[in-house]
This record gives sequence, C-alpha cells and structure tokens, in this order.
Amino acid sequence: MKITALFFLALASLVSAAEKPMLAVPGEVIYESKLDTAPAAPWKSAKGQWELKDGVMRGSELEADKHGAVTRLPNKLNDFVIEYEFRFEGARTTSLSINAVKDHMARINITPKSVTVQRDDNDHEGPDKAVVFARFPAELSPGVWHKVRLEMVGDTMLGQVNELTAWGSSDLFKTDKLNPGFTVGGQSVDFRNLTIRAATLNAEWETVKATLPKPGEKVAPAAAKGKGKGKGKKKKAE
Repeated sequence: MKITALFFLALASLVSAAEKPMLAVPGEVIYESKLDTAPAAPWKSAKGQWELKDGVMRGSELEADKHGAVTRLPNKLNDFVIEYEFRFEGARTTSLSINAVKDHMARINITPKSVTVQRDDNDHEGPDKAVVFARFPAELSPGVWHKVRLEMVGDTMLGQVNELTAWGSSDLFKTDKLNPGFTVGGQSVDFRNLTIRAATLNAEWETVKATLPKPGEKVAPAAAKGKGKGKGKKKKAE
C-alpha cells in the first residue's frame, strides 16, 4: 500500500511540473473544439482540402492550388495560449500561423525532422525578413500524435512542440494578433483537441526564461532543398 501511494504521489508531482506556467498563465477559453466534426464556420479555408477523416480534422495540399493548404479562424487576439495535437499523414510540413494586421506575424513551423519557432517576414516584398528564434532537429514520426503550444504575451512568444521549447521577442508582437490557423504542405496532416485561451504574463517568467535557450542560440541549419524534376516551384503554405 505504501509503495502504491508513493508511486501515485510521484506521478502527481510529474504531472504538476509539466503543467507549470511558462510565459503565460492561461485564463478564459476563447475557442475550444475537439475538431471531431466536418470543418465549417467559423473556419475559413483558403487553400487545400479540409475534411473530417477518422474522427479528426485533416488538411491536405491540392496540387492544383500550387500552394499549401490553409485554414484559419477569424479571431482577433490579445495575449493568448493555443494548444492542439497533430500527426503527420504523409505531409512534408505543417505550421501554426498567426497573422498581423498586414501580412504574417509569427509561426511554429514543423517538419518530420525539425521544429522552427519564428517571427515571420511581415512585408514579403520589402526589407523585413523572418527572424528564427530557434530551429531544433526532431524525429516526429508519422501516425503519432504530437502536442503543440504557442503562447504570446506582450512583445514575446513561446513555442513548444512536445518537449522542444523556444521563445523570442519583437515589437511586431505588440500589435493585433489575427486569424490563427493551420497550414499543410504535402499530402496530409491530422489535427485534434484545439483550445485557445486568453492569457496573462506568468510572474515567474524571468526564472523560466533562464532555463530556455536564448533566441538564436539553438538554430540548426535549414534542411537542404532537393533538386527535384518538378515543373515549377510551389508556393509555400502561409
């Protein structure tokens, strides 16, 4: 009996540690869905095929689009925490993307071999460029569910995929955060258990931050682009 009690006490401690706040303290639920019904309003799908498949939402790139699959929620956010799960089903990339008033703001970009946390290029044609806060090597097996968490409070973002965690800051993050959404490049990605919550700054953030890589400290080389025999370049998922 004593051994059993100690075991459950240790297990509870581990769960409690895993749930400790990082950048943000989650608050009121803004949007919540198991993503177990056919995609419909308020989702707005700009590109690709979005469908219910085996009880979860599946996004797939369509070759005719010459663009990655994209679906978004029409939300305007202040400080927030987004959590969900995904699994690769043949795709080469997926991301959780946040827009600014004009153009893109930030994303967690994920391939089976890497996780990138970044401030996005906010003008495409102009002088602004994306800033990679971290790029981690990863082994994200297909058919396996993985957890994603994005926190944005004030001028700071924190991205997490499974245990891989990074943060970075930008004045751009102080502006309105719009249209959270998923992208898929390639065959398919499944999504489930999405929650968006309002958030406040964790009072212990400075202590937590000291345990994480500094922005730019963990930036593995980007994967080399293959020299395929395709007829043209596909525009990336945005």
